[in-house]
Amino acid sequence: MLHYTTHLKDNTAQWVTFIHGAGGSSSIWYKQIRAFQAEFNVLLIDLRGHGKSKAPIYEKLKRYRFDTIGNDVIEVLDYLKIQSTHWVGISLGTIVIREITERFPERTRSMIMGGAIMKLNLRGQVLMRLGVLLKSVIPYLLLYRLFAHVIMPKKSHKESRNLFIAEAKKLYQQEFKRWFTLVAEINPLLKYFRFTDTGLPTLYIMGQEDHMFLPSITKLVEDHKSSTLFVIPNCGHVVNVEQPRIFNENVVVFLKGLA
Repeated sequence: MLHYTTHLKDNTAQWVTFIHGAGGSSSIWYKQIRAFQAEFNVLLIDLRGHGKSKAPIYEKLKRYRFDTIGNDVIEVLDYLKIQSTHWVGISLGTIVIREITERFPERTRSMIMGGAIMKLNLRGQVLMRLGVLLKSVIPYLLLYRLFAHVIMPKKSHKESRNLFIAEAKKLYQQEFKRWFTLVAEINPLLKYFRFTDTGLPTLYIMGQEDHMFLPSITKLVEDHKSSTLFVIPNCGHVVNVEQPRIFNENVVVFLKGLA
């Protein structure tokens, strides 16, 4: 089972489950724990191959699917007897959350989608194709550094960029290649997400400087009546790290408003 950590408020509090992005780990939520634990029970999960969720606890698959990743997360919820949860995700973690919600809507109270990925622009498509071509040729960390600098290019994004690169160092080449097999299914999956409104309360919280992903989220929110968009000024892709106070305050207010 995946490695997880809980921070409990009390037995009656609702759960909030945090899902990190590719190459990260649950440690990226360190600026959120205190603010959220004051109101909710908190569950932090390391996705397979990340953080402390290392092999050999998993079967050695040659390729991953999003439903494989989602099933890992549901296994943790089942073990902890969590019937439903609010989800908070960042970057690729938002895809994992949305995929789980499509298959198990009864497990989702709401979705908080930070730095959400719901469409790859031309630059993103080129990056993915480049990664597919080079993933077996050059060290994965070199590729990851390239991705991090393209997605988070500004000097003000340095903390987020360095944090994700530091976490990515804890992966290994074969695990990175398995995660990269998700590229094959990402475009049709994201297209389905864009055209399908879950009907569940959803907050997209994006950085104003998230040049790769903000435009598509702005369009999506116009079409999905259950969704709300909050844009943080002077902020890049990893909103929970770059602007934690604004992120925490707005998400907690949103969640409490659903009670």
